[in-house]
Formats: sequence, C-alpha cells, structure tokens
Amino acid sequence: MRREAKNSVSEDTRHSGSAERCISLTTSDASPAIKRLGRADYLSTWRAMQDFTAARSAATPDELWLLQHPPVYTLGVAGKAEHLPRLDNGIPVVRTDRGGQITYHGPGQVVVYLLLDLRRRKLSVRPLVRTMEHAVIDLLFDYGIAASGRIDAPGVYVGNAKIAALGLRVRNGCCYHGLALNADMDLSPFYAINPCGYPGLEVTQTRALGITDSMQCLGDKLIRYLIARLQASPARFEPI
Repeated sequence: MRREAKNSVSEDTRHSGSAERCISLTTSDASPAIKRLGRADYLSTWRAMQDFTAARSAATPDELWLLQHPPVYTLGVAGKAEHLPRLDNGIPVVRTDRGGQITYHGPGQVVVYLLLDLRRRKLSVRPLVRTMEHAVIDLLFDYGIAASGRIDAPGVYVGNAKIAALGLRVRNGCCYHGLALNADMDLSPFYAINPCGYPGLEVTQTRALGITDSMQCLGDKLIRYLIARLQASPARFEPI
C-alpha cells in the first residue's frame, strides 16, 4: 500500500492519459527544503553538495535539490576502466565520490539530490536506497506503469530496462548525491558505456513509455513521493 505524507501535496492526480495534470507542491515545516537549480554544471553542483554537507550542523534543515545537468558521464568510487566510454563523443567524464559505477547525465533527465541528516532521521543507507526506488515506482504507478527495483543492481527498472539510477555518499552521518530519472533525453550516450557497470544494459525513459508531462511536473511529483516516503515509518516500506 502506498502512503501519502500529510499536507505534502494537493489531492492525488493519478492518471494514465497523456494530458498533463501536474500537482501543486507544498511542504510542512518538517519537510526538506526544495531548491530548484534549473540546468546546473555537474562539477560545481557536486562541490556545492560537499560544502553544504561539511558546513551543516545538527540543526541544519535537510534539502532536496531538483535540477538537470549538461551532458556528463560520472564515475563512482567503484568505477572500472572497462566501463568507460568506448568512443570519443566529446562528453566529459568526471570521477566523483558517490557509490557505484558509471552513468550518464544530460538534458531531459530529472535529477534529485538528497542532502539529509541520516542520524536525525534514524535512517541507514539501505532503507534510503529503497525509499528512493519506491518514490520512482510510485511516480510511474500514477501513469499505470509497473516498475520494480533489484537487490543486485540498485535502481528502478521497467521490465529489463533501467529508467532511474541511484548513487549516494555518506559523510559524518549525512548524505548527498541522489537519483536520476530518465524523462525526455537523448539516450544514445548510454550505449557508449556499460551503464552502472552492466554490459548491454537496456535503458528507457518516461517519454518512451507514453508519458508526456513536462519536466517540471515530473520533478514535482517525484519530490512529492520522496517526501511521502521519507516521512513514512520504515516499517511500512514494502520489500522489493
């Protein structure tokens, strides 16, 4: 059963048609602050997340950053050379400090970074990963699309195709980085790499599944379900 956070958004807007019916996003005092950064350079955003996390205190409110990146490959701490681009397509590769292997970010992808005090929320990494996956699953369910997570390969999948990638870094009990949902983008850069370290992994996006809502609408809905999942009791989370 899906749980809604009180006062997090207006009434449910579940639909399976193509007409956009976006939500009006509101938050309670206990909700993370939402920052909309538009299209933001990856390196400067990453450094800003590190600075925010290093400077925060026990009283610092949590934040969710909603944005898109210009084209960039990011290589996690477990990244291996064999997963790097097989051709020179002009897209830079940044070795970053999140977990996982290589992925691609670009225009048309909904990125949400979660800057959370995990100690204050009494939340560990594994339940947070499940929380992020379920937020995407909830979003897709609104459009009548069945999606799932995989224990062996974190992320969200529609059939065998990956639609959302996850990656986190935890420092002093606080996390940053987050998730990326493929929405309406050029997917070809994924085929120059082994996405998330899996050769031949198929990728998909919301547009290919018949979802035509705007990036803003999809971002607002994704934030909605993240907040709802973060505010729910971990004991209520369904196993994947």
